[in-house]
Amino acid sequence: MTYALPPLNALRAFEAAARHLSFKLAGHELHVTPAAVGQQVKALEARLGVQLFERLHKQLILTEAGQAYLPGISEGFRQIAEATSQLKPSGTVLLQLGVHGSLDLRRLDLAAFRSAHAEIGLRVLQPAGLHELVEGKVDLLIARSLGRHPGYRCDRIDEGSGLGDWLIAPEGTADCPEVVSFRAWLRALLAEKPRANRRPRLVSGVGS
Repeated sequence: MTYALPPLNALRAFEAAARHLSFKLAGHELHVTPAAVGQQVKALEARLGVQLFERLHKQLILTEAGQAYLPGISEGFRQIAEATSQLKPSGTVLLQLGVHGSLDLRRLDLAAFRSAHAEIGLRVLQPAGLHELVEGKVDLLIARSLGRHPGYRCDRIDEGSGLGDWLIAPEGTADCPEVVSFRAWLRALLAEKPRANRRPRLVSGVGS
């Protein structure tokens, strides 16, 4: 049986925009620009022959057709995610961590993290920066930054104010289990360091 389906990227753009009621926040989640989300949704509307959103000044509202369409699309993505999760062997949840070039990886004790979290396959890309995070090449980033990035959760991992080292994750995936596990690991690692040799605890925040 051949299914008459719209393009998957257009459906993802619609589903994310409908949840957030924002092209901007959907773009942050999908690692694309708000304009790209808007173009995908517009193309989907043209293909379906219905309007899914009312585009008001600084406000996005689902039309009646959009409200009717959203539950089925969301459920479809949920079923795809569940089927994929069941297909994967245990221990293959992958977390891709980006690290800026000047950070000494020995400070993170990644071997101990892998040993303690056998269910997470941790890969590290160094050097990496915001470009790799925005493009989806990494899921989580330790960056030398000011820690103010709209749409991203930022946790400072060194002392002081201004430029410093921050753990950065997109708001849409900041609470995924593997990201939460690494954040908790890093928090515990810093807490275990003697005060004379460690930086203060993580300070959480979201860029604005």
